[in-house]
This record gives sequence, structure tokens and C-alpha cells, in this order.
Amino acid sequence: MSTFKSAERELAIRRGMEFIYGITRKPRLFAECADDLLYFFYSVALTSQDRKLRKMARNMGKESFSRWRNNYHSLPPDADPDTIIEYLYAASAAEQFGVHNRTLKRHLRKATKRYTAADFLWFDPLREAPPEDVPESCDHCDAWNQQGRKRCASCGRRLTMMTRYQVWYYSLILAFRGESYGIVLGARYAEVFKWLPALRPHRGREADANPDFADTVYAISHIVYTLNDYGVYRLSPKWLPEEYEFLTTNVREAVALDDPDMMGEFLDSLMAFGLTDKHPLIRQGRDYLLSRQNPDGSWGDEETEDLYSRYHPTWSAIDGLRDYAWRGKGLKFPELLPLLKLWTRSKKGQGMRQKKLTPQNEGEALSQLNRPRLSSEKEKQAECSREH
Repeated sequence: MSTFKSAERELAIRRGMEFIYGITRKPRLFAECADDLLYFFYSVALTSQDRKLRKMARNMGKESFSRWRNNYHSLPPDADPDTIIEYLYAASAAEQFGVHNRTLKRHLRKATKRYTAADFLWFDPLREAPPEDVPESCDHCDAWNQQGRKRCASCGRRLTMMTRYQVWYYSLILAFRGESYGIVLGARYAEVFKWLPALRPHRGREADANPDFADTVYAISHIVYTLNDYGVYRLSPKWLPEEYEFLTTNVREAVALDDPDMMGEFLDSLMAFGLTDKHPLIRQGRDYLLSRQNPDGSWGDEETEDLYSRYHPTWSAIDGLRDYAWRGKGLKFPELLPLLKLWTRSKKGQGMRQKKLTPQNEGEALSQLNRPRLSSEKEKQAECSREH
């Protein structure tokens, strides 16, 4: 562990780990979030620099997995998109702990062919940019409604629309999870990712005048996570200059908002771009997190009844405090590098304004996405290493 407040950070991380592990020991709670928390333990064990932390996460993950009641063994023949996603998440969690169900994967792959990208994602990236008319689940009855509806089909109440950032990064995460498992959910990750320029330039908080600020932060952090495989690779700021600038400019807003969940995502995203605890932004952010841990080891609102809001700020804070065992600079999907280079060249050619890509030059970059996937870690790294 790096030297900056190492003893304090080690203790805070251990207490946070024990808090999350405690959730897995409550069967009703664990049943609600098993695939998420199993992924948390798997990721910490895989990517942490500290040997003791890796061992702790590995042991907690294995023990939690042994108690998990995985009922997702055989896909129902009439599975709808939501059911397919549930089974995919469960099967992916099991594979991370060495349990492979090849029959289920085959059935999942076959079932996805009955549906389109719009059936799985929050928009259809094959046809449109992230739209502004996708409703959130109904505040009154929790029902989901079709794109374009302004009132709930179930209870008639007025619906709240998701932001374009929210629509996009929700879809980005789902496409990532599917493709990482080996199944395309109607559209590939790259076909969702290609709409990033439609969301630029990114606005700051603007003294609360920007209602999209929080979703902008989480969209950018999940660009980082899905490109660097959740803490495996470092990213070059040259690949995503506008996103890197946003992070460095706005990280202190998480303190102003007193939001440890947001701060954790700022910090691990900045570390992915190469900042260390020698940088004042990392030190200030870590100081803030150390000062905001709850007596029970968690971060965030202790009074909330929402389970996700109890464990996710703690997850984020741990990720912001721990050090990573980076495997060099690279991309989870190295075939995206030509597109990143094209966007960077377009920006340089227009000063700080995003140049509108022509169908020809964007098509040339996107054509790279159809190349065969690299077959080894060494080849994957080599594809990106030429660009530093």
C-alpha cells in the first residue's frame, strides 16, 4: 500500500469490507444483491495491490458464494428480456467463481436472438443517439413504461424522464456485462459507446444549475470502468481528454455535495488515468473519505432503507481508498482505439469544439470493430501500447 495515511486507509478499508460481508450473511438481503456483491469481492481480489486485501476479498467472496442460493440453472423457454438479463448476471457471477453452465449459456445466446437491442437496453443504439424521452420507473407503482410515455400505463401518474447520460450509461453497463460474458444483448458494447460524442461537451455542476451533473459523473466513471475492465488497466488521458478534464475540474464538487459515493468514483477514475496519492486531488479526496466513514464501517446515509444506497457508497469508497495492481495501459476492447484516436484528432482540429464526424471517416473507424477479437492478453496489450 502506498505511504499516504496507509494505516488509516487499511483500517477503513477493512471495516468497509466487513460491512459489505455482513450484508451477505443476511439471507434476505444477500438474495437481493448477490450477483453485485459477488462481483465486488471478485474485483477487489483481482485488482488490488495489497496482498492482504486480495486475500480478504477472495476469502469473503468464496465463502459468500458457497452460501448463495443460485436458482438460475435452466432458462425458462418463454424468457422475456428482463428474465434473460437476470439469468445472464447470475451465470456471469458463477463463472467468476469457477462454476460454468455451458448449457445455460447456449440457451441464453439462442434466446437473445428473439429480441432487439431496444428490448434489452434503454434505447436502440443501432438507430438513434441516447434520447430524452425514456421514463424512469414510476415513482408511485414502480412500473416501467415504454419510451415516449409521459404518464404511467399502470397507474396514470406523471412520469419522470431519465437524463440522456443515464440512458446511455445504463445501456453501456449492460452491453459490457453481456459481451464480457460472451453474449451480445442486441447491440455490441462498441455500438453503444460510439454515441459518447453526442453527450459532449460535459457541463459541470454550475452551482446546482445543471440537473444532469450527477449522471454526467457516473456516466464518465463508467466509461472508465468498462474500458479498463473495472480496474485492470490504466487509461491514457490522451484517449479521453474531455472526460479526463471533467474529472480533474469537478472532483471537489463531491466534497461540496458531501457525497462519498461520488467521491469514490471520481478517485478510482482519476487513478485509472495515472494520478497517484502524490497528487493533491487524490490526497484531498482520500482525506474526505476517511473523515466520512460511519461507525458501522459503511459510507453514505445510515438511515436509508434502500439496500443499494447502503452498500454501493461503501463499495465506491473502498475503491477510492485502495491501490491497484495495474496491468499497464490498455483497453478491455482494444478495437475501439481507432475511434478514440479519430475523436481526439477531430477535437484538435476544431480547438475545443467537437468536430462533426463524416460518415466516411467514422465508418472507417467503426469498421475496425468488426475485426476478429484478439486472442491473448499479450496481443491485447500490444494493440494499445503502440499508442503511448
